[in-house]
Amino acid sequence: MHFDIVIAGGGPAGLSAALALGRARKRVLVCDAGGRRNAAAEHVHNFVTRDGITPAAFRAVGREQLGAYPQVVIRDEAVQAIRGERGAFEVRLSGQTVTARRVLLCTGLIDEMLQVPGFRELWGRSIFQCPYCHGWELRDLRWAYLATSVEPLQHFPGVLRGWTRHVTVLTDGKLEVPQALRERFHATGVQLETRPILQLVAADGRLRHIELAGGEPLACDALFAHPPQQQVPFVRELGLALDAYGSVQADPMTRETSIPGIYAAGDLATRMQAAVFAAAAGMQAAAALNHELSAELAADEVAAGG
Repeated sequence: MHFDIVIAGGGPAGLSAALALGRARKRVLVCDAGGRRNAAAEHVHNFVTRDGITPAAFRAVGREQLGAYPQVVIRDEAVQAIRGERGAFEVRLSGQTVTARRVLLCTGLIDEMLQVPGFRELWGRSIFQCPYCHGWELRDLRWAYLATSVEPLQHFPGVLRGWTRHVTVLTDGKLEVPQALRERFHATGVQLETRPILQLVAADGRLRHIELAGGEPLACDALFAHPPQQQVPFVRELGLALDAYGSVQADPMTRETSIPGIYAAGDLATRMQAAVFAAAAGMQAAAALNHELSAELAADEVAAGG
């Protein structure tokens, strides 16, 4: 089967792109294997008209609305490999191989769980990356930030204090915090805890305190952390250019990657990761793709007529 665009990923970026391309009457295949990066998240926030919706309901509404556009096909299959070149890609799925003029990657990222006892179990329930997504519901509670590098300490603890005055920075005994930062923390009321973490202790599925080496536990209701991230396997195998953070490099206007004809939108291509950002990037990529393909198809018609 031949498509104008194959979209790998059926989250906010992929659904948004498919909607715009379907309305532009392009033939689109959305490949969604079912797994999603925010599987542990309970709600989507900061998405106007959809604030508080569950991720599953968000996807269900998106799929339902795509049903109005017969040129958009959705398959619950994973993209396994991409070969070919601009205008003639072969996309291998779990069930068959299809062809496409262009490919749009909306695969998100894989979050690598930190090796702290209890971290994986509490991820998405009491451990979060983004205060904009979860801060309101946890306002004025006891928060901690588990730092894995010094750079975010320049600003992130101060950002967290917009939601609560009870902020503790944890280093797990692995970071040396510069004296200037220690003085800033002291002046702004941010606590610094340098002892190694033994485990995260939960009750009823929620974080209650953090056991630390050589002393009293730290009472804590929410833990923020930025664990390492990696691209999904088939994206890694493409050999796309990545930036210093491991994000796929894409043109800021068209979203085209270092491989002509392959585009990227959503979390895999930015550190600004949220559902609303991903949806916006999907729309942006769709508009660029539609303009390009419309011009290309018109040129083909002219050539055929001549």
